[in-house]
Amino acid sequence: MAAYIVRRLLWTVLLLLVITAVTFLIFYVLPSGDPAKLRAGRSPSPETLAAIRNQLGLDKPLYQQYGEYVWNIVRHFDFGNSYTNNQEVRTLVFSRLPNTIFLVLGAATIWFLSGVVIGTVSAVARGSFWDRLLMGGALVAISAPVYWMGLVSLYLFSDDIGKFKLLPGSGAYQSAHGLIDKGHALILPWLVLAAAFAAIYARLLRSNLLETLSEDYIRTARAKGLSERRVVLRHGLRSAITPIVTVLGLDIGILMGGAILTETVFNIDGVGRLAFDAIQRGDLATIQGTTVVLAFGVAIMSLVVDILYAFLDPRVRY
Repeated sequence: MAAYIVRRLLWTVLLLLVITAVTFLIFYVLPSGDPAKLRAGRSPSPETLAAIRNQLGLDKPLYQQYGEYVWNIVRHFDFGNSYTNNQEVRTLVFSRLPNTIFLVLGAATIWFLSGVVIGTVSAVARGSFWDRLLMGGALVAISAPVYWMGLVSLYLFSDDIGKFKLLPGSGAYQSAHGLIDKGHALILPWLVLAAAFAAIYARLLRSNLLETLSEDYIRTARAKGLSERRVVLRHGLRSAITPIVTVLGLDIGILMGGAILTETVFNIDGVGRLAFDAIQRGDLATIQGTTVVLAFGVAIMSLVVDILYAFLDPRVRY
C-alpha cells in the first residue's frame, strides 16, 4: 500500500510539473502573455520594455525563468504578481479559496448523498412509478443550466426578491459572520450547485446497480438467504458505487478551481469569481494562478480517488 501511494504521489508531481510548464509557456512565452507589455501600458518604447523585462527577470534564459517560477510555488506558493491591481496572486487566490472550498464541499455532500439514495431507490424499484418520477426529475435537473436555476431559485426563495422569502439570497454570504451564518447563507447555492450533479450521479448509479444486481455473486447471496436490503446495500451498492467515487473526486477537484456560474449568480467571492474577473480585465498572472490551483485540485483528488478505490473494490490491485 505504501509503495502504491508513493508511486501515485510521484505521478502526481510529474503531472503538476507538466501542467505548470504548459501554463508557463502560454502566459509568459506567447506574445499575448508578455508581462512586460502588460506592465508598460499602451505603446511602450523598446527601452521601457527592456527595463521592465530586466526588472521582472524576463531577460533570463527560459529554463531559468521556469525553474524560479516552480521554486517560488513550491517554497512559498508564490504565483507572481497581478500587474492589473499590483497585488500578489497568492494573496488574491488564498483569500478566496476558503469560500470556494466551503461552497464545493457542502454541495458535494448534498449531491453525493442524494444521488446515491435516488439512484438506489430507482434501481430497486425499476419500472415503477417512483423510478419514472425520480429519473424524470433527474433529467429535468440535468437539462437546466446552473445560471438559470440559480436565477429562478433567487426569484422564488430568496429573502430579498423572492416570492416565498425562505432562504438568504445573493450577497448574503459576504455579509454573514460565523460558520453557522455562512452555512445558512449557502443553503441556496449548495442546492443549486448540487442539483445537476445529483441527477447525473443518480442516473449513473442506477445503471451500475442494475448491472451489478444481475451478477452471479448477487444471485448466490440471495440463494444463501440474505435479506434483500443486505444484498443491495452490502454487496450490490459497494461494487456499483466505485465509478461514482471517481466522478466525485474529479468533480470536486474541478470545482475547487471555481464554481464560476454559482459564485457569480450568488455574488460569492470565490476562486471562480476571481478567475472570471481576471479574464474580463486581461489579468493573465491571476488567470495563470487560478489555473495552477485548479490543476492542483484535480491532481490531488485523482490521487485520493485512486487510493479509495482499493478500499471500496476488493478486485482492485495495487
